Amino acid sequence: MDVYTLVVELGRKSGDGLPEGATGAALICYAAGRNEAEAVRETVAILKKADMAPLDVTSYGTASERSEEGQQIDDDERALMDRALAEDSVIIAHMQPFFSDDADAVGED
Repeated sequence: MDVYTLVVELGRKSGDGLPEGATGAALICYAAGRNEAEAVRETVAILKKADMAPLDVTSYGTASERSEEGQQIDDDERALMDRALAEDSVIIAHMQPFFSDDADAVGED
């Protein structure tokens, strides 16, 4: 079993718990699975069960794949990955809500 780093884009759904005025959100998740497809399926299923509306999932691979690509994985991130593996679970590490004004800022420095 491996742990995959996933970014999930959410739309809005009644009762989703996102802040008032948000148009959606992005989640960084660490999901355990026998393969990437299973990790994605389990993550989507859990989010739907929590009344969220997943629209798109992007996988950034396992910790070893990310390390091979030169990405740095800090101790806190590694601890969350280890927890996801130990609990055979999906850990939501970060949520970034989107607001209508955010669309204007995409691509701007």
